[in-house]
This record gives sequence, C-alpha cells and structure tokens, in this order.
Amino acid sequence: MRIHGFLAFAVGICITVWVCLFVSEAQEHNLRSNFQRDTDKIARDTAVRLQTYFDMLLSIKGLYSVDEQVSRAKFSRYVQELKLSERYPGFQAIQFVRQVPASGLDDFAAGVRADASLVPGGYPKFSIHPAAARELHYIIEYNEPMAGNENAFGLDLGALPPHRRALELGRDSGQIVATERITLVQDSSGQPGFVARAPVYRPRMPLDTVEQRRAALAGFVAIVFRVNNLMREVVDTPLLAHMNIRINDAGYQQEGGATPPSLDNLMYDSAGKIGGGERQPALHGLTAQAALAVGERRWVMAFEGLAGARYGSGRARIALIAAAGTVISALIGLLLVTAQRRRELAEQLRKDIKVREQAEAALVETQHGLERSLDELAAQKANAELAHRDLTLVLATLKQAQANLITSEKMASLGALVAGIAHELNTPIGNSLLTATALSDMVGQFTKKLEDGGIKRSTLDTHLHDTRTACGIIAGSLGRAAELINSFKQVAVDQTSGLRRRFDLAGVVRDTLATYTAQLRRANCEVRVEVPDDLEFDSFPGSVSQVLSNLTSNAMLHAFDGRRHGIIRVRAEAVDDSHVLLEFRDDGLGMSPRTLHQIFDPFFTTKMGQGGSGLGMNIVYNIVTGVLRGTIAIQSEPGEGTSVTLVLPRVVPIKDVEREEEAAALPGAAR
Repeated sequence: MRIHGFLAFAVGICITVWVCLFVSEAQEHNLRSNFQRDTDKIARDTAVRLQTYFDMLLSIKGLYSVDEQVSRAKFSRYVQELKLSERYPGFQAIQFVRQVPASGLDDFAAGVRADASLVPGGYPKFSIHPAAARELHYIIEYNEPMAGNENAFGLDLGALPPHRRALELGRDSGQIVATERITLVQDSSGQPGFVARAPVYRPRMPLDTVEQRRAALAGFVAIVFRVNNLMREVVDTPLLAHMNIRINDAGYQQEGGATPPSLDNLMYDSAGKIGGGERQPALHGLTAQAALAVGERRWVMAFEGLAGARYGSGRARIALIAAAGTVISALIGLLLVTAQRRRELAEQLRKDIKVREQAEAALVETQHGLERSLDELAAQKANAELAHRDLTLVLATLKQAQANLITSEKMASLGALVAGIAHELNTPIGNSLLTATALSDMVGQFTKKLEDGGIKRSTLDTHLHDTRTACGIIAGSLGRAAELINSFKQVAVDQTSGLRRRFDLAGVVRDTLATYTAQLRRANCEVRVEVPDDLEFDSFPGSVSQVLSNLTSNAMLHAFDGRRHGIIRVRAEAVDDSHVLLEFRDDGLGMSPRTLHQIFDPFFTTKMGQGGSGLGMNIVYNIVTGVLRGTIAIQSEPGEGTSVTLVLPRVVPIKDVEREEEAAALPGAAR
C-alpha cells in the first residue's frame, strides 16, 4: 500500500523539477529577449541620430550649390535658423573649411581679418595655425557657434594627419567622411571626438572623375562631435544602470574596417572607463555587438548586461517553487498511504453488491437492447439515405456559391487596382500639364522679347536651359505614367485571364506591387523586393499576381491595423532547377495560434463587417495548390509579424492542366 504514496511523492518531485526548469528557461529567454531588444534600439537610435545630423550637413552643403560666395553672415544666419542646438544638442560646432593654395594664404588671412559682416571690426587677431609649408591648406573659416570653439578658428587641418586623410578621402569620393578618434582643440577635457565633413564643389563644374573633383573643390562643411554628448542624447540614462555600452572605431570601410578594439580607438564607454581601469563582468554572458557605418568608417558597438532589476535571474522564485513542490508532494504521498486501506475495504464491498445487481439487470437489458437495435438499424438506414441526398445538394450549392464569391473577390481586387492606378497617374500627368503650361508662358515671353529686339545671348541661354529642363520634366512624368499604365495593363490582363505563358517572376512581382503604390503610400508601408531577374516560369502569371495581390491586401487590412508604419519584404530564390521559393513577409501584428489554424478556412475572417470577406487566404491556398501546383506554409506569432512561404514549380505539368480543363468541361461540373 505504501508504494502508491512513494510513487506519488516521486511524481510530485519530478513535476516540481520540471516546473523549476521550465520557469528557469522562460526567465532566461525573457532576459535575453529584453537585452537584445534594448541593444537593437540603442544601435538603431544611434544610426538614426547620426543620419539626421548628416542630412543637416547635406542641407548646408546645398546652400553652397546655389550660392558659391556664401558670406559669414549668411552662414551664421542659416545655421541659426536650423535651431540645431535646441533640437539636437549632441554636436559641438558647425564649420566651413576653406581650401586655400599656398600662394593665396596671405590674401585669405587679410580678408578674414577685415570681414566685418558678422562682427563689427572684423577679426584683427585672426591667425592660421599651426604654421606649415604645404601646397594646399585647409583652414577653418566659419565656426558656429564661435563661443567655446575659438581655438578651432583658423586651424589649418592640412597640417594634422588624421584630418588631412579624411579631407582627401572626402574630396576624392564626394561622400561624407568622418575622422578617426581625435581630441578636439576646443576641448580641454580630452574626451573622444570626431568630425564629419562633406565636400563642397564649385557650381557648374564636372565631377565625374577624381581629377575633376579635385579641381572643383572649394572646401568642406563640417559638424564636430563630442561622442559622450552625442550618446547622452541617444541613450536613456536609466538604462545605463543595467548595461555597459562601448564603441570602438574599426577604421575606414574601404580598408576593411577590421581594426581590433583598443584604448586608442575607444570612442565611448558608458562605464566611464575611457582612461582604462577595471570593468564589471557581464551578467550570464549577456553580450552583443552591432556595427554602424559612420561617414565611411565602421564603428563597433559592444553591449554588456549588468546585474540588477532589469536583467535579474529570479533564482529566489525558483527556490520557492522547489520548496513548495516538495512539501505538497510529501503531503499528497502521506494522504494516499493513509487513505489507501480505507478505500480498498469500501471498494470490495461495493464490488460485491454491484456484481449481483449488474447480473440481474444485464439479462433484462439484453433482451430490450436486441429489440431496440433492430428498430434503430432500420431508422438509421432511412436517415442515412435521406442525409446523403441532402448533403449532395448542399455541396453543389456551396461549390456554386464559392465560385461566385471567388469571382467577386477577383473583380473587387481589380477594381482596387484601377483606383490605385488612377490616383498614381494623377501626379505625373498633373506635373506634365503644369510644366507644359509654364513652358508655353516662357515661349510667349521669349517671343515678345524677340519681337521687341535686343535679345542677349544670356537671355537665349537661359531660355534654352529652362526649355530643356521643362522638356525633361515632361518626358520623365509621361514616362512614369506610361510605365504605370503598362504595369497596370499587364496585371489587369493577367488577373482577368487564365492563360498560361512564359514570364519573368521579377517582372510580375514589380508590376503587381506597382498597382498598389498609392494604397501602400497612404498606409505608410515600405516594400522591399529581393527577387532575382533570372527566375523564368512557364505557368500562369495571372494566378501568381492574384496571390501577391491578396497577400498585399491582407497585410494592409490585418497586419498593420492601428500601426503608423510597416515593412513588407518579398524575396525569391531558386530551391533547385525546377522549383522556386517565394517568401512574403511582414513585420505586423502577427496571428494567434487559433487564427493561424483557421487561416485557410473559407469565410473565416477577423474583420467581419470591416472589409474582410473571409475568402482571401482560401483563394490563395486554392490557387497555389490547385492552379500553380505548389505548396504554401505560414509562420506567425503575435507581435512578431507573418511569413508566407510558397514553393512553386517553374513549369506547371501540362498533364495536370489538361486534366483540370477536361474535368471542367464534363457535364455537371461546378461553375
């Protein structure tokens, strides 16, 4: 009898151990997920903030593209209007670096000293430093704000190797180029810093080759950073109590960007160990890395999780579960041992009584049962025949209704394409009409001047330049309209036709997604297509287009409901010589297990009465498995987006197509 109690105790202990292991694994998974989410956010925020600064740098560069002679007052006023110090306080200064040949150095210095456009009396104490004999000098001419950055005013960057290397690389490539880790001349604390500069070329000069860019260079616009100030703007301060962040500059990307981390290239350390010292160990190996492209250089961000409330292990909870499980198991085992004997005696008595009663009742029930069985068999036979006839009629009716609803769904999809194309064509055609009207006005003005006489060559050149620009705008807008019309014609013909033909998968994907440009833009949805150009099919392009249309509409209706932005990825690759994998993925809301289980059921929708018919995915399944002879699989989790994977044969078997056509032609086939 005691064996049952010991067995219960052992089972309880096993269950307790399993629960402890399960809770431990769940806590570890959540811990790592939280840590990865935090690191991804910091890396993404850093990249976005740097790109924002670089975009502002390009906007300042644009000022020089329209006015080569930007005065100090204009430069200062333009920078002040950007209000960078209020909106993005993570930078140190905005500068303009002038390229000055050695022969013009004295005239340049004299001009700066006499420049009173911003400060009355100019800058009589201006000097170029450090003094160096070079063919070309790169001197900081404009410096905003000047307060706190006086030491940089007049600095000759050509005499400083780290700066000169970045300047020459930016001059030759035309790109924004950042320096390696430097100590700013205006910073006495010795904190790490760097400078990002964009080259400024003289207007209307060719820039196709390196030699042409060197000849056209006027200078650089630059933005100066203290890395600590920049990261203080990006990273939430409370998060630093739970995580160490370390950034190292791995070098220029064109040189491989693989310099190992060291104190010499350390840009940022949230633990304050810029100067070295002992670091706290990472918690449970919680480490991660991310690489950023910063002005043609590669930064490596290293993250380490620290012990605390955010990444705590929760061992006390597991110990409590283990203790409670042990006590409960012991109590259950004891109760089973004491109650087992009592139950056995009572059970034996009940069995004796039941055996006699059951024997008597069995005889009577057997006789009645035989009589009822004969009657029920006859009735069930009649009911089965009637139900078979009813089900046959219902099946035929359902097939007819399903065919009608599928046709309606396809026509509704085509109607949505027409509306989207009409909206999309409005912009290029409107631009063409506006440009043509402006061109007509310019011709009228030119004709009037010609009739009045005294046409100057500059006026004629201006008129020809404006005419060519207008013609280019009209040609580009009408070309865009023609491209949209051709895409719509191909998609519309394919979706309303079941003809089989040879086609390129990339073209069908682009044409189909082009018809949804307006809807995707209104939904603030970004589409990324990764489909090779060499995937050729002998199949039904209309069916492929219908599948992509339904998946796109389904994503916009369900995946991004209540979200301000979404990303759709369409990717294709060859599985083997005869099959292609086509993946349609979104980063939307995802689906619950119940929804995923019923996704292909006809008339099942989570948007009943809100635009969902419940046939979209059922149509997709029927087309993929029936017409295209492929397979479909869906993976989704709540909050993790949805991935639809299709494996399609490049050539649909001819025998299967002929068999379907013969079946459709048979009398009584569902239509």
